[in-house]
Amino acid sequence: MSKLEEIRERFQNDRFATDAAGIVIDSAEPGKAVCSLHLELRHMNANKVPMGGAIFTLADFACAVAANGYSEKMTVSQNASITFCAPARGVRLVAEASCLRSGRTTALLTVDIRDELDTYVAHATVNAYVVG
Repeated sequence: MSKLEEIRERFQNDRFATDAAGIVIDSAEPGKAVCSLHLELRHMNANKVPMGGAIFTLADFACAVAANGYSEKMTVSQNASITFCAPARGVRLVAEASCLRSGRTTALLTVDIRDELDTYVAHATVNAYVVG
């Protein structure tokens, strides 16, 4: 089994992101992850654009994979901020998460979310706590 398959298997237990939202892990390497979400009616708000909560869930999950995919330690979100830049025009969202700094007890990650048409949809910053 490849490392990516191992990570996918481990994170399938994050049922809200994987089952309810339908997010998939496209790639992972130490401190980085790319996750995507095929947009469906269940992800849309009353204005027929992706709901902020769906976008935020994608960002949070991508951070979890970036922080924990290759780590022996468990890192959890402590504080998160997201800026919604433009409504998605496509049918697929792609989140690229990067760990900017991981220390003994805290970590700083960023996530950029675009659709497949390269619309810059959102930017998130996550301060995380390294549990052990």
